[in-house]
Amino acid sequence: MGATTEQITDPMLSKVKLALRIVTNAFDEELTELINAARIDIGIAGVVIPEASDALPIIERAIITYCKLNFGELDRIEMYDRLKAAYDEQKAQLSMSTGYTQWSGTM
Repeated sequence: MGATTEQITDPMLSKVKLALRIVTNAFDEELTELINAARIDIGIAGVVIPEASDALPIIERAIITYCKLNFGELDRIEMYDRLKAAYDEQKAQLSMSTGYTQWSGTM
């Protein structure tokens, strides 16, 4: 149960745990790593993720989808394909929107 301060203060961790229906802290480290990986993956697509704790809901939804896709083992290949397609679509929409990208000059 070695939760770090970052894990406790990251509001995304609570949102991801709620979405995955997790009530234990046993997976906090793995989930935090997935959240960070999602942020990096979205950032590689050119999307700017605000530092504020109240990140935009569309970005939060993409992070949650990424975590659902990569946490644990999915029972069916159809579930993996559905989540992968959803995440790819969310990321593509974000990367094509000038309001969320670093090359737009608006952020």
